[in-house]
Amino acid sequence: MNQLHSSRHSIGRCNQNTTGSMTTNSGASPHSKTATRGRRVQCATIVKPDASILTMDGFGPGVIPNRPVLDVSSWESQYKRTISSRHGFQSKEASQGQSATRLRVFSGSANPTLASEVAHYLGLELGKIKTKRFADGEIYVQIGESIRGCDVFLIQPTCPPVNDNLMELLIMVDACKRASARSITAVIPYFGYARADRKTQGREAITAKLTANMITESGADRVLAMDLHSGQCVGYFDMPVDHVQGEAVILDYLASKRIPTGDLVVVSPDVGGVARARAFAKKLNDAPLAIVDKRRSAHNVSEVMNLIGDVRGKVAVLVDDMIDTAGTITNAAKALRVEGARQVIACTSHAVFSPPAIERLSSGVFEEVIVTNTIPVSEENQFPALTILSVANLLGETIWRVHNATSVQALRD
Repeated sequence: MNQLHSSRHSIGRCNQNTTGSMTTNSGASPHSKTATRGRRVQCATIVKPDASILTMDGFGPGVIPNRPVLDVSSWESQYKRTISSRHGFQSKEASQGQSATRLRVFSGSANPTLASEVAHYLGLELGKIKTKRFADGEIYVQIGESIRGCDVFLIQPTCPPVNDNLMELLIMVDACKRASARSITAVIPYFGYARADRKTQGREAITAKLTANMITESGADRVLAMDLHSGQCVGYFDMPVDHVQGEAVILDYLASKRIPTGDLVVVSPDVGGVARARAFAKKLNDAPLAIVDKRRSAHNVSEVMNLIGDVRGKVAVLVDDMIDTAGTITNAAKALRVEGARQVIACTSHAVFSPPAIERLSSGVFEEVIVTNTIPVSEENQFPALTILSVANLLGETIWRVHNATSVQALRD
């Protein structure tokens, strides 16, 4: 403001020296159009900025003629603000508010309840999205709000109906990509087609790799998956994959039951799940391990052959990544009963529950069946021995860490 006052005084002196009278400016109101025009012309011809910042037209850099000049902060104050932001001197509230404005969470139609719980953990509301199906079965998706420059997380498990939910996820990713999202993360609590992860016979398709390619080509930048059927599925994606283990939620629940360590044994229902069961047992105070040797004669058909390990008089905890028709885990439970197990508890992350799973699980072989809500369980598929645990907090914490570029591995340790 001092510079502006000095400029006005210089203008007045300039008028006196050049015209010999004050008829141009002194008699007019300082807000009148004529007076304003006189001041601007005289300022442009007489009042000059410092010679060190003059340009060819006589004005400083960035100064437009006939426009008021704003007071620009010096380079010292700009430098101090830059240093403060680099060293994290910004207030926590401002940092969280600025970060939250760039975070968007959207839900598909596969599991909106889980998505709502995740958004509640993050302190956000689910993003507005319009999804509908035409008469011929085609899927239409429209994002209902601006996501330009935002980090978008799409929560959509590819559970039954697998093909419809997978296609909806691909269309959601494409819609976000065309809406100029800064990054798109496909949050897949349950990854369908994961069991087709290798060739066991000639002329078979590796559908897990094909599905991963489809998600990659749709425009996703990252995948957040939970309890993949096998670790090799992570390598099928040509993008970063954050693989979260839902066993942490189940372990906390088992710890609350206070089962004595000497009475507990962890059982793998087949040889392929030994690594998963061993890691689970290690986190249960290094509990003993037992293995059920299973021979499969056809898809969704299994036959138990042998039991490796001692389960007599103990609480056997069967650990698997999913329960589909429940044939494998039910046959394993029957074998454990024959070998003298006192109680049998089934633990799994994904409750696919294809018929006749409910009849098998509710037949009285299991004292308790513990699952998570990665797949929604309808009311008709619930029975008294079923316990459903929520993984919303685990997924929400992972999303927050991915958004803020912090370690996800710390959640596993």
